[in-house]
Amino acid sequence: MNTIQKWFEQVAGVTRDERARWALAQQVYGARGLDVAALQKPACWRRKASACRAEGR
Repeated sequence: MNTIQKWFEQVAGVTRDERARWALAQQVYGARGLDVAALQKPACWRRKASACRAEGR
């Protein structure tokens, strides 16, 4: 079975190291979901008014 897997990886161009890097990337970056609900509102409306006044706007 390992031989068949190795042949497939050679044909497909995917190595074990590449799969390991992909799995690590999924653990690091795939765990957190993107909260798209916060992006429904324009950025200027998401900013607090005090932040704009502190910068002198």
